[in-house]
Amino acid sequence: MTKAEYLMLADKVAADIAQGTLKPGDRLPPQRDFADRHAIAASTASRVYAELLRRGLVVGEVGRGTFVSGEARRGVSAPGEPRGVRIDLEFNFPILPEQSALIAKSLSGLERPTDLELALRPATSGGTVAVRNTAAAFLANGAWTPSADQLVFTGAGRQSIAAALAAVVPPGGRCGVEMLTYPFIKGIAARLGISLVPLAMDEGGVRPDAVQSAHREGHLSAIYLQPAIQSPLGMTMSPTRRADLLLVVQTHGITVIEDNVYGFLDDAPPLAALAPEHCVVVDSLSKRVAPGLNLGFIVPPLRLRESVMAAVRSGGWAAPGYAFAAAQRMMSDGTVTELVRLKRADARERQQIAADCLAGFDVRTSGKSYHLWLTLPAHWRSQALVAAAARHDIGLTPSTTFAVTSGHAPNAVRLALAGPSKDQLDAGLRTLAAILNGREDDFDLTE
Repeated sequence: MTKAEYLMLADKVAADIAQGTLKPGDRLPPQRDFADRHAIAASTASRVYAELLRRGLVVGEVGRGTFVSGEARRGVSAPGEPRGVRIDLEFNFPILPEQSALIAKSLSGLERPTDLELALRPATSGGTVAVRNTAAAFLANGAWTPSADQLVFTGAGRQSIAAALAAVVPPGGRCGVEMLTYPFIKGIAARLGISLVPLAMDEGGVRPDAVQSAHREGHLSAIYLQPAIQSPLGMTMSPTRRADLLLVVQTHGITVIEDNVYGFLDDAPPLAALAPEHCVVVDSLSKRVAPGLNLGFIVPPLRLRESVMAAVRSGGWAAPGYAFAAAQRMMSDGTVTELVRLKRADARERQQIAADCLAGFDVRTSGKSYHLWLTLPAHWRSQALVAAAARHDIGLTPSTTFAVTSGHAPNAVRLALAGPSKDQLDAGLRTLAAILNGREDDFDLTE
């Protein structure tokens, strides 16, 4: 078989994976069976499998077999779309059973023609005076009270991140990020022509000396951080770490883009409370309310507001009028505040379920968060575990998704706890624990 023919066979398997004929977790036949089926030499089958491994489409475990990778159809730069698995531990969309009734009550009357007419009119990135005042009061947290004049709005948190990056970091510029970070920042930065610089972390978050070192090596226009309920690790920066980090950024004139989307689960105020002129806070209603009824917020220093608004306009990231109308109602009548209270309690309950199911494993998290970081036993690799879990209709996310560069990916997975019912969560985590311990009766992976 020529080289071109051998690659054609690899392409055929790759096409089956792309089309969904082969799904994450599916086991490929042993190489000798593959060779017999295609009337090729065993050595050629080995080359086909090696090529699939090189492309990241499959994972192989000695004595277990070769399986379609959990990342095969989406790449490693960011999660794809929810895949409809029975127990989804990939995506964090906290939807409570009672929240639809609460939201419906808040939005009651918005369907009236006069109210709807106003809601359907074009909106601007600055919103109205009324919605700015409502949002500023709603976002206030402890020592941080943003001014209504600072507020800029987008359709979603991702759009807020994109607009903040576009406003602060020039094309070709450098932005420091946590070495394990929100995955979508990678795609956003690539589209904006921005280089991401991974910053070393410890148990307290990004190390101030890492920021200083990265800035010394090449100018950082900004750093993007999640100081509260960091994803994927779940940590919240201590007051001491915050002060030390802000001293570095103030000394060097670096802007902090502060992602506070998960901050509603913690009482810690944004870094902007300590350094308002150096911080751009981004937030949204997606986790507090629902991804389908969202509004993004950007709170920049006043000196940057016009640049941020221009970025929102040029990116096409302005929120529609209905989002403003719905958000203003829910923020002003206490609906979002009640949802936050309920979701804080829900997150704690889910963390307790996870602690019970994963006792004895190396878990890093906060008791307040909707996710946790599971470092794997030595006999498992993260992509292999993702594929194995997929065979049990469980979706989870490997560490490579969160790493800025592949060299910074530890042997771990993030587990999102918000999606399944509590019974499903318990069952899924117990199944996962059994897989990790090698106790699953039907987990026969030997060739």
